[in-house]
Amino acid sequence: MSVAKRQQTATSGSYDPASTSLPTFHDAVPGFQDGSDSPRAYLERCLEVIEAREPEVQAWVTINRDGARAAADAATDRIKAGRALSPIDGMPIGIKDLFMTKDMPTEMGSPLFKGNQTHADSALVYGLRLAGAVILGKTVTTELGFSHPGPTRNPFDSNRTPGGSSSGSAAAIGAGMVPATIGSQVVGSVIRPASFCGNIAIKPTLGALNRGERAGGLSQSHVGVHAGSLQDMWAVAYQIAAKAGGDAGYPGLYGQEAPAAARKPSHLVLLQTEGWETLDGTTHAAFEQILDQLRRQDIQILTRADSPTIDACEVAIADSLKLARDICCWELRWTLRNLAEKDASQMSDSLKQRLALAEDMDLADYRAALDQRDRMRARFRALAPFADGCITLSSAGIAPPFDGSGAVGEPGITHQTGLPAFNAATSALGVPCVTLPLMGVNGMPVGVQLVGQAHRDQELTGFAAWMQENVKPVSL
Repeated sequence: MSVAKRQQTATSGSYDPASTSLPTFHDAVPGFQDGSDSPRAYLERCLEVIEAREPEVQAWVTINRDGARAAADAATDRIKAGRALSPIDGMPIGIKDLFMTKDMPTEMGSPLFKGNQTHADSALVYGLRLAGAVILGKTVTTELGFSHPGPTRNPFDSNRTPGGSSSGSAAAIGAGMVPATIGSQVVGSVIRPASFCGNIAIKPTLGALNRGERAGGLSQSHVGVHAGSLQDMWAVAYQIAAKAGGDAGYPGLYGQEAPAAARKPSHLVLLQTEGWETLDGTTHAAFEQILDQLRRQDIQILTRADSPTIDACEVAIADSLKLARDICCWELRWTLRNLAEKDASQMSDSLKQRLALAEDMDLADYRAALDQRDRMRARFRALAPFADGCITLSSAGIAPPFDGSGAVGEPGITHQTGLPAFNAATSALGVPCVTLPLMGVNGMPVGVQLVGQAHRDQELTGFAAWMQENVKPVSL
């Protein structure tokens, strides 16, 4: 069955993590090298799937077919001559439409930026081009990367959201359109949509991948990678760091170019977060089956009941949604004020809510929030002697309905693309997370999230590889 046909079959809400496969790039490279395949042919297969699925999924804002074909042809020539620039030379990649691209508009999910031409690449895009990646197009983001949704639908049920704010990036992977896309996360915008769309994804250590220009200059914004495989995910992340470095003042992503070998963890902390109380019974039961498999393989799962240090961490992160909201509102206030002065009628109610919250804050409030975040980070670092990492869910259940009827809120903010209750803490902590599509709940994907200490990103991918090989996916 072709990728396009297989992914079309999956839209009926019958997702099964054990049988759903996504396109990969690294598996195609040997064919490029022996001449039986080529980056140009690979790109054309991706475009075929996009042609079949895009009318329903609506993952893309812009697709640069001519530019992508020229880049794929150049990669084909380099590989044929034995001069590949990197392991991702010729890989088609989608870029979240928050990041600048010199050959396509950067509209940031807002009518206020319609047709906005920057004629420049963000640092991460520039780095990907240096590595030979084929920048295929811009993927849909929610408005300025926050709560107001764009048109994208979940690739496994078009009546449900793909999540946000990396909506198109997650949906393009779940629909089998490309092997990798770029997303970003301030609160839950990489890991949650990856969970909803059945992706593998990484939110690296804060600052590990160069954000370049980013609206608002948000202090906990992370660049992330969505992919169909751990190998492609790591290859893309590594090349961004190798070519463009990390954020200014940060050391960048640590690790080797080769993907981490599978490694079994001995101890994992079950990090409940504030999301635990929001779980439905079926999601909870499916996750318990995952944990039981780990226990049967002699991995010790530690909880807050096992240690005052773990409990203290849980207490410290228990109000992360509000904390992230306050920090982001204060940091975004200048951008929102400027947009409101330009044309407030073109701003969503959600964005106006954030501006109103920001206007009610002062510098003392922001300093208090930063102090709280520092205390959270110290409590999390204290877990390092106890375990190799942490395990939790990637989302609070399956994707809610697209029509907003499943919208959930926190004080002052409504989330139409799902509540980031399992993500706000790890974003505030700035630590690496990887999500694996190991669960099917009521015919829809739900991810399992592994969380590590800062700068142990590649080690975390090794634990993820071991879980892929040794944990049987669960469907309930």
